[in-house]
Order: sequence, then structure tokens, then C-alpha cells
Amino acid sequence: MTIGSPDSSRFLEDPVSRGQEQVVRRICARVAGPLTGRDINVAGLPLGGVEIWLDNPRHRWRLYHGMARELRLAGWHTEPGPDRLLLLGWSPVCLSHRARMLGAALSGRLADFDRTSFAAVMIATRLRHEGLPAARLPAEVVSRCRDTLRWPARLADLDGLERRSTLEPIRLRLAQVAGLESKVSRRCAEHLALASRVARTVAGGVPPARSRASGPRAGLTERMVCVSVPNRASAAPAALDPGAAR
Repeated sequence: MTIGSPDSSRFLEDPVSRGQEQVVRRICARVAGPLTGRDINVAGLPLGGVEIWLDNPRHRWRLYHGMARELRLAGWHTEPGPDRLLLLGWSPVCLSHRARMLGAALSGRLADFDRTSFAAVMIATRLRHEGLPAARLPAEVVSRCRDTLRWPARLADLDGLERRSTLEPIRLRLAQVAGLESKVSRRCAEHLALASRVARTVAGGVPPARSRASGPRAGLTERMVCVSVPNRASAAPAALDPGAAR
């Protein structure tokens, strides 16, 4: 985008939103990873937007393109350069793309609770066999499931961002995106709550109650969980029942 293009008016009219630099830094740090993330610099531009650059030149080009991809998914127009990345304001095209991706997540991965249950069973069983204490198992399983869903981290990156525009089409797009993000956030919370229940089941050996959120096909996952947990729950009543000895 250039200053003379049809989209340039939003770049000139919309100053940096409150919290924008912090949000951009969080997104870029997530893409760059814990080591390179410390070398990220973010500064506001005189006419709006921000510039991002890395002190360490290692893998700079690859990282700039990865950061640009995530920033575009957040709704911003970005332009990667040889030594820095420019973020030039909200883009109707990028906001529409974000809305499509949020909708696809709701009808795709976030509609598949069996997949989350299966992943939680596998992760919890592996961690239990590796000797992770039962008390730490639910939190670790939830953390790993959160990473696989991807959207919880993306939504958390935008925390504290004031999204606004002086242009009506941009405001409408931002409102549409905010509504979809709210739905995605609630759906992610349901997935993580399910993962936590599964992990507690594997840790404590108590077969799970049927979850409405898991849907009609949850029977297979429930059987997998029951197979994965220790058989302590059924053994204890038999030992306490006086009639069992007879």
C-alpha cells in the first residue's frame, strides 16, 4: 500500500490505537519464539502504524514473513522490508480474511470435540507414564491442548487493544470480527474444560460422566478414557463389600 492508494486514508486518519505497540510486540514474540523474541523492537510511525525490527539478523527474513502473516490475520496491513516490517493500519481485506478464518475455525476444528478428547487422552496417558505427578497433569494437558487449538493464544495476544477506526466500513468489519472472536473464545473455553476433565479422569482413575458438549459421537472417546485410567475405582468397592467374599 502506498500513501496515494485508496486504502491510504485510514493510514493517515487513524493514529496508533491504545495498546497497539504492546499487542504487536506480543504477536511478533510468539512467532519469533522465546530466544529471538527478546530482540524485537517496536516503535510508532509519525503518521500512524508501527515499525518492527530485529537486532539479531539471524533468520530475519523468515521471521519477518511469519510475523507479517500473523499480523495480517489480526486484520492489519503489513509490508515486510529487507531490514524491518511496517504495519500500516487496519485493512478491510485482512479483516475479512480474519472473519473467514474465525468462521472456519467454528465450523471446523472447534466443532470437533472428539479430537480434543482424543488428544487429551493421549497427552495425559503419555505424561502419566513419564511420571508427571497427578496433581500437575490437568494443567499440563490443558496447556498443550491450548497450543494445538492456536486460537486461544491469538486471542490473548489482542488483550488490551482498543480497535477503532474513523472509517465506517472498517468499523463494521471490526464489529463483525469482535463478535466472531467472542464465539471462538467461548468455544475454546469449552474445549479446554473438556481437556481438563479428561486429564483429571486419567489422573484419578474415575470414569467420566457423559459430556453434552462432546456430542453424540463421544462414546468412542469415553471408552478410550475408561481404558486409559487405572482400575482402582472398580476394585475398591469389591474389597469393601462383605458379600463379595461369599
